[in-house]
Amino acid sequence: MTAIELVDVSVEFEGVQALAEVHLAVEPGEFVTVIGPSGSGKTTLLRTIGGLQEPTRGAVSIDGEDPESAQSEGRIGYVFQDHTLFPWQTAIENVRFLREMAGKSPKPGRARSILSEMGLDGFEDHYPEALSGGMKQRVAIGRALHLGADLLLMDEPFGELDELTREEIGVEIRRLWRDHDRTIVFVTHSVPEAVLLGDRCLVVDGPPGRIVRQFDVDLPRPREESVLESAAFQSTVSDIRAELHRKA
Repeated sequence: MTAIELVDVSVEFEGVQALAEVHLAVEPGEFVTVIGPSGSGKTTLLRTIGGLQEPTRGAVSIDGEDPESAQSEGRIGYVFQDHTLFPWQTAIENVRFLREMAGKSPKPGRARSILSEMGLDGFEDHYPEALSGGMKQRVAIGRALHLGADLLLMDEPFGELDELTREEIGVEIRRLWRDHDRTIVFVTHSVPEAVLLGDRCLVVDGPPGRIVRQFDVDLPRPREESVLESAAFQSTVSDIRAELHRKA
């Protein structure tokens, strides 16, 4: 599990300030969701945590070291809205790819086991063109898990999926997070998704992007679809929506 710390982080590029004076601490094993309007800096925040964007000012650390070092050690896994699977590789070959590229020792059978956990039994040897959108995203998530990364950074990975599939995969992500002891930061545009998945929800506003409020999500674990009908879930969703509308 991995701890994240951002101290007074600002990001500027091409004369535009994307993030301003961001302070954030994420505890090891925490599942944090990030929500805010388009253009508020959510993706820039995620990229800065992961070392894909260098801060103009301030400092970012992953377990006390810089993100670039953690990235080179294969400790950070990314899942994007676009699944980025290689069309010429089967599902199981795509899952194995990142670990091979990181130079980590192979784990025979582990890739197949992860695909099974993701509900893809029987699809291991299928190419992406034969998989549905939800299946492709499951493979992309499995690829990040197989890398063995302690930290998963997820940027609207369910954005192209229908609502029922999003909820189904969301519950699966919570289970995998619990079983595999990962730290997850998850960007979304969906308030219900942010509440269903997160232990804490960060509301971002901008530009320039700032964390304007944090909500603790006090819902039972393990979290199933039934929680969507609970009064506590509906109340938290309502509170976050009110904050977003207030900022708008």
